[in-house]
Amino acid sequence: MTQNPPTPDKLFLESTPPDRWYLAYTKPREERIAEANLQQQDFEAYLPLYKKFKKTEQGPVALFEPMFPRYILFRPGKPEQSISAVRSTKGIATIVRFGFEPATLHDDLVQRIRQLEQDRNHATLQELSNLKAGQTVRLKHTALGGVEGLIQSVSSKRVAVLLEILGRPTVVQLEHHQVEVNT
Repeated sequence: MTQNPPTPDKLFLESTPPDRWYLAYTKPREERIAEANLQQQDFEAYLPLYKKFKKTEQGPVALFEPMFPRYILFRPGKPEQSISAVRSTKGIATIVRFGFEPATLHDDLVQRIRQLEQDRNHATLQELSNLKAGQTVRLKHTALGGVEGLIQSVSSKRVAVLLEILGRPTVVQLEHHQVEVNT
């Protein structure tokens, strides 16, 4: 005996346990728009962000980018709230599904993502860097690109690298993005 799959409209009217989150696929670079519009419709929306540093003339500046580009988590704000309105929400391309079933995530997984986000977003550039004193590195994006050296010290803004220039040991101060660890 074959079982008929439920229609998509019926699925969206069924209630979801409060410990479950749905996953939506957003339009390109519209994650924050989708988040704001979901919240306006009384959905609980969560856009995980990660901290990254961008080089500027004044030094590195912290930026926050989506941890999962083009994806946002959401759940109804009220038990009787249907998720069918999400499909036409500005910024949302579609609800992620597996067959006819909307994809869901357990709340404990979402809590672990929140913890990871919090830990990473309170870190300094130095803490996020994988550079440590004593490592051998290769210079990149400089006039000395490809030259290898030894890290003497690491600070939040600079890396002191010992290089051999013209047969003499010389310590050069570089920014984190100007070196890469030799493997």
